[in-house]
Amino acid sequence: MASFIIEGGRRMQGTLTPQGAKNEALQILCATLLTSETVEVHNLPDILDVNNLIRLLENFGVEITRMGEGSYRFKADRLNLDFLDTPEFLRQSASLRGSVMLVGPLIARFGKAIIPKPGGDKIGRRRLDTHFIGIQKLGAEFTYVPDRQVYEISAKELKGTYMLLDEASVTGTANILMAAVLAKGHTTIYNAACEPYLQQLCKMLNAMGARISGIGSNLLEIDGVTSLGGCTHTILPDMIEVGSFIGMAAMTSSDIRLKNVSYKDLGIIPDSFRRMGIIVEQDGDDLHIPTQAGYEIETFIDGSIMTFADAPWPGLTPDLLSVFLVVATQAKGSVLIHQKMFESRLFFVDKLIDMGAQIILCDPHRAAVIGQAKAYPLRAASMVSPDIRAGIALLIAALSAEGTSTIHNIDQIDRGYQHIDKRLNAIGASILRK
Repeated sequence: MASFIIEGGRRMQGTLTPQGAKNEALQILCATLLTSETVEVHNLPDILDVNNLIRLLENFGVEITRMGEGSYRFKADRLNLDFLDTPEFLRQSASLRGSVMLVGPLIARFGKAIIPKPGGDKIGRRRLDTHFIGIQKLGAEFTYVPDRQVYEISAKELKGTYMLLDEASVTGTANILMAAVLAKGHTTIYNAACEPYLQQLCKMLNAMGARISGIGSNLLEIDGVTSLGGCTHTILPDMIEVGSFIGMAAMTSSDIRLKNVSYKDLGIIPDSFRRMGIIVEQDGDDLHIPTQAGYEIETFIDGSIMTFADAPWPGLTPDLLSVFLVVATQAKGSVLIHQKMFESRLFFVDKLIDMGAQIILCDPHRAAVIGQAKAYPLRAASMVSPDIRAGIALLIAALSAEGTSTIHNIDQIDRGYQHIDKRLNAIGASILRK
């Protein structure tokens, strides 16, 4: 199990370019199975989750050519469907939650799919009902095989229908959408997720010949087609990494420029950090976070305590609440962090409390943070990263703390952040991978 050794208290200065978006990349990679023609994808991040999915596709028989850094060519014209029944497929897909989005393309194109209970973060219950119910409404049949702990999915023909999703699940919407584009007739998906990465998937599918309207709204209309062709697609910058770097700059009093962030796709993220008192300057498509001695959290207009809560897009993404929480520990003022979607994602706060943070964990979903205005810096500690987003929050805490900290299980961080140690060391951090 690899670890980071971090010498805290160092200010960074320089420029960072955000990686390609992890959450978009996983959707786009699965969509390459929808056609036998060539699909070129650019700006793929070099992270564990993406690399594991690429290996899974390669083992499936997809012809994959690396064209350069972050650029790949995929051609799924000779898939080996027998691979679905192998222990290797089950092992690889079970370790990667994004593999659940293989179901939509496989059932649409081949009428068959198998998926084990997916892996990924240990952040509480992440149900798959939205995926399964939506694809069932299109005509697929699901069977759970207890002795193998897998779901077997089959369909002779998918037919378009109307559906109202029980939650605006991003991966659920993506999965259903990828099945619906090859279904016969018209499909309506109401309460669809509409975040930028889902919009990107819709644009890619339309470039391949799909007929999707309502992109950017929560009401998607799909007219099924008989086949899809190839395309070229470029992945957006990762908004979660952009937000992580904003929080890191504030916590460490650093001066950092973020290049080519696709500002229009960041939603309320920049303004949310501004409400924490952090200076976030827009310069074209760049963001500049200047050195600040301190930052003060706003209150609401009526004087009540500021609350940051996650919500479906265009609300605040749940993937950044861990960063907001750690940044608040050194702010002036108090804040309530309300993590609605996952019941275990705040359990890493005990590690921050050990470092000297003043946090009250009210329940599995809410934490009250009393900022210390940088009067009492966090103390170095030895920690274990429980998931991707808690991992980056702990790294930010360690970078700001006095002394030398250790973070174990950094594979969790590597799942979502590309060469994070090398990139931060280049602008003045001290992170040793061991």
